[in-house]
Amino acid sequence: MKFIDFPQMNIKIEGMEQVRIPKMFKIRQLYDPTKIEDIPGWVKSQMENNLHNKEQYRGKRLCITAGSRGIPHLDAIIGTIVNTLKEWGADPFIIPAMGSHGGGTAEGQREMIATYGITEEAMGCPICSSMEVVQISTLADGTPVYCDKYAAESDGIVIVNKVKPHTDFRGKHESGMAKMCAIGLAKHKGASMFHMMGFPTFADRIPQVCEEFLKHAPVAFGVGIVQNAYDDISEIEVMEKELIMEKDAELLEIAKAKIAKFKMHDMDVLIIDEIGKNISGNGHDPNITGRSNSKGFEDVINCKKVFIRGLTEETHHNGCGIVGADITTRRCLRDIDFETTWIHVVTSTMLNGGKIPVYAETDEQALRIAIRTCNNIDFSNAHIVHIKDTLSMGEIEVSEAYYDELKNNPEIEILSEPEEMKFDDEGFMIVD
Repeated sequence: MKFIDFPQMNIKIEGMEQVRIPKMFKIRQLYDPTKIEDIPGWVKSQMENNLHNKEQYRGKRLCITAGSRGIPHLDAIIGTIVNTLKEWGADPFIIPAMGSHGGGTAEGQREMIATYGITEEAMGCPICSSMEVVQISTLADGTPVYCDKYAAESDGIVIVNKVKPHTDFRGKHESGMAKMCAIGLAKHKGASMFHMMGFPTFADRIPQVCEEFLKHAPVAFGVGIVQNAYDDISEIEVMEKELIMEKDAELLEIAKAKIAKFKMHDMDVLIIDEIGKNISGNGHDPNITGRSNSKGFEDVINCKKVFIRGLTEETHHNGCGIVGADITTRRCLRDIDFETTWIHVVTSTMLNGGKIPVYAETDEQALRIAIRTCNNIDFSNAHIVHIKDTLSMGEIEVSEAYYDELKNNPEIEILSEPEEMKFDDEGFMIVD
């Protein structure tokens, strides 16, 4: 790991005495709460009802994909697939399928899925992690199509992935089963090749590569997962190989309709406690924050300044997404493994994703600077929104300046009276 010891900063700004950190109150944003209660039962039922020739799997060695995206109950989903396939007489195993994530190493990817509870002991089957790939096809323009060697040599691949809007482009197929085929299963080599062509090409190229993958790789069936705005699983659909492309597009439209949005469009400062690869490929979801390495997200919200406080434990010090901050702290930057982070941004060709924002010594300093550098606002009554991460959009905190705007909103519940923001003796926020 490569950590950088950033020097101490003592930023002094004229007019800082005008800045007042406002009182904050808790609200609950209301979204569609529909979710699947019995995850294992649902998955087993989908497999039993939607896969019609179960005998074909008897005696076959089947490969199940485990990606890097944070999916609640992923261990229960994959564990149920493993157990059901065993009941059908198959011999399943799991591979990490996440392109260049996990530091671009086999061990790093194995460690990443272990944080989701996916281990050999818990799943009851082998985990085969390798960065070795084989070329299984070629596009008309000469682009090679790669597949993980273990997956390519199996008798069938079970494509498991969350389906959601992507953080860097728009298309009929974004993050989902098609992208798992095109990039996740292509490991570091294929992901690097694919990203070299740039995100503007993804909307066209992902379905092209996926169609070739489905023709030439031993795909068994697909499992598409959608989460609601509360990060609960609302849809899991198992489908035959022939329906993967169709269902991937259908589930993406469902996911777009369910994504959490702020109930207020305008804000002076957005405080995000944590970013990480388990939260979003971008560390935080640009479909919520409006901050992306690519164009097309500028109108999501009108936010003058973003303050990012730290990284999730599950991201293993990967700082991708920190570029979305206007300001952070030295403590946050010192927690970033820049070797891992830069491997990812180089692979994606989006070097701007590795840029380092302005930093302060403490949360309190950073917040005051963020407020002070907003143009044309009342420094004594700033509009501030505070979230844990972009997967936690239900209960959030907002400043008292929002009270009149939100008090009669039927999609908002006010949970507390305004209270002073709390900081510890070192100047860092105390978060409940």
